[in-house]
Amino acid sequence: MEAILYICHGSRVKEASAQAIDFIKVCMQAQPYSIQEYCFLELETPTIEEAYERCVQKGATSILAIPVLLLTAVHAKHDIPVILNKMKERYPAVGLKYGRPIGVSEKMVDILVERLEETNVSVTEDSLVLLVGRGSSDPDVKRDLSRLAVLLRNRFPKLRVQECYLTAATPSFGEALEFAVESRSNQVFIIPYLLFTGLLMQSIENSIKKIQKKGKQRIILCRYLGYHPKIEQAISERIHEVSGEGAYVSNYA
Repeated sequence: MEAILYICHGSRVKEASAQAIDFIKVCMQAQPYSIQEYCFLELETPTIEEAYERCVQKGATSILAIPVLLLTAVHAKHDIPVILNKMKERYPAVGLKYGRPIGVSEKMVDILVERLEETNVSVTEDSLVLLVGRGSSDPDVKRDLSRLAVLLRNRFPKLRVQECYLTAATPSFGEALEFAVESRSNQVFIIPYLLFTGLLMQSIENSIKKIQKKGKQRIILCRYLGYHPKIEQAISERIHEVSGEGAYVSNYA
């Protein structure tokens, strides 16, 4: 019997964890699997180990582990697989397949466009968009966020889009925000490329408050991605992908 294990990042902010759980419960409803569990990599419970064991105790003979992460980075490549590998050694008779993160797609760009449009502020040629990612030392994160920025520019050919990062990568959000204030843009849209709220979202809000009085531009903070049917579709695609014979399987799984 196959089980699905949804692996979220985790947050110190309870609202963020609650949003993640609510989202996963919606995803579960769309799947035919009788055994489905959610868990967190860090900062929240249940842990990956705890949820994995629940799957086994419920009779799972094979587990499809799905990282509910936006981009491929150290968490997806190393941190999660290391834990899964340990669980695989503990339960060698239980099969394990490890899926891919959500990744880059036109679906995700559709959501970015929606986040811009729902501000009810017209995007003009003089507008600047800051696409703000979590950040990582992993170069794949910069590659993927840059690809998303290019895809967004394709939707608005004359729009300037600058990707930036909250941690561990450059340009930093602070640097990009200073550049935006010094630029000739009459308005600056800030799109947090984050699944849910949390400390990083609070950091964005605080930085905007500090710098807002420096420039003459109108700064418009868009919503973070949050629950969206297209993200649910992406998760469903990852489940279908990893459950098939040609499934992507981590070296650790």
